[in-house]
Amino acid sequence: MNYEELKAYLLAKPFATLDFPFGDDVSVFKVKNKMFALVGTRNNVMMINLKCDPDEAAALCDIYSAITPGYHMDKKHWISLYFDGSVADSETMRLIDNSFNLVISKLSKKEQLSIRLLNHVT
Repeated sequence: MNYEELKAYLLAKPFATLDFPFGDDVSVFKVKNKMFALVGTRNNVMMINLKCDPDEAAALCDIYSAITPGYHMDKKHWISLYFDGSVADSETMRLIDNSFNLVISKLSKKEQLSIRLLNHVT
């Protein structure tokens, strides 16, 4: 998955916006003004930070060398996925969906409903 494909997938989420609060080389994707993904590069490899359940995060870090605790993030609740070709695009999309759902689960019930109705998220 290249940056343009990744960006298109992230922005296809309901109410998703793109912001650059850390400079032009770090893309921050938000839903209702809450970050659910951050895309940048580290050691010349594209990476994405995603919110993740702590138990799943630990398991993912054990399974994939390309997934680590979140770089410059709360390492309990965020992971970094490096695009080195070892993680399938389908798994990357699943993790993005999970991050999006975790973030919207913390919004008000009214905001959650507006997103779920638009996205058919359950």
